[in-house]
Amino acid sequence: MAIQPSSQPQPLSFPPTHFAKLAPRSYLHAHLSSPSGRRPSGRLPPQSRKTSVNTGSLTHCHGSAVVRTGDTAVVCGIRGEILNASDAVDYTPPINLDRVQGHGSDVTRLDHVSDPERRKRERAEDAEEIARLDLLVPNVELSTGCSPNYLPGGPPSTEAQCLSHRILTLLHTSQLLSMDDLRIWYHPPSIRSSAAPPPEATGQEFRSMSLDVPNNEAGDLLEQEQPETKAFWTLHITLLVLSLSGPPFPTLWTALLAALRNTRLPKAWWDADREAVICSPLISESRPLKLNGLPIAMSFGVFDAEKHGAAQLSSQENGEAMKWTLADMDGFEASCCEEEVTIVVREEGPVGAVYRKKGEGVEILRIEKRGGGFVGVKEMRDVVKLAEELSREWRGLIEGS
Repeated sequence: MAIQPSSQPQPLSFPPTHFAKLAPRSYLHAHLSSPSGRRPSGRLPPQSRKTSVNTGSLTHCHGSAVVRTGDTAVVCGIRGEILNASDAVDYTPPINLDRVQGHGSDVTRLDHVSDPERRKRERAEDAEEIARLDLLVPNVELSTGCSPNYLPGGPPSTEAQCLSHRILTLLHTSQLLSMDDLRIWYHPPSIRSSAAPPPEATGQEFRSMSLDVPNNEAGDLLEQEQPETKAFWTLHITLLVLSLSGPPFPTLWTALLAALRNTRLPKAWWDADREAVICSPLISESRPLKLNGLPIAMSFGVFDAEKHGAAQLSSQENGEAMKWTLADMDGFEASCCEEEVTIVVREEGPVGAVYRKKGEGVEILRIEKRGGGFVGVKEMRDVVKLAEELSREWRGLIEGS
């Protein structure tokens, strides 16, 4: 028995992904204008994507981290290389050493919490010296397969070079690192140790021996006791993007912060006999970096639904502007937004302090904006406030890694 064809045509149905490819802006607008107001990913406009932070994943680096934000994954590895002071360009030894104290291999700066202006000045001097000596070398690589936009076999893309420059600039302007962690010192033998009395000498005899040294020679010997910078640690920072979906800068910066917190540099000193830097192989003698807070970078996009006719008609009927500010965009949302804002905030405390107190507000380090004209002064305040709230969540992930 033959089956009679139905006279009613079957309705066509497509999965949501097909609609997203055919009309991405209308698809996003339909979700945002729905009663729930959620994005296609199920998040509300002010919500960020799920983020995970893992540190110490690479064994041949002094510090490493793997950060995944949604479908964006970044691996960061940091390795310290030694730069001799004689090979450094534009390096001039400091005239006075009032900023340092200590003996042997322990040299610390005379920082006092009660003197914030001095700490601020020293942080600025450190940032200027780190930039002048090029002690931070970040490099961003957009690996093959992280996105369909990057093909194998080509030179570094313009976007990768721009990201490397943005990270380097933020490292300098945030004054994140201290020169105390990057200097390798040499302590000449003390005049007291070189002029030590024989075992049978009494205290009075030793005092008489010390008085036999002329004043000018004693002054020269005392000058030789001052510690001298013989080399520096140069941090080579490699950031490899394994998967890319959305603006990469916040995830890159988060991976860098987590890797810096995980970095431990070996104990190093200058050996005068070998005329070289010696590093201790003991992990227990390595030391971590002291970071100046944790600046967090957050990105936001503005979706303007009035760019197409249906949304424009709807806005004219309702008398409201059909625009949404989306936090932490994914790749699909970024392709629909013409306006993007990146904000870097750090919890504010005593200037240059490594530890901060709660309830002291935040410090805005950088605001970057491209495209569009919706975000004005009022909207920027709302975006900054949202960045403050989200930065606490991301800062907790880094500190807990």
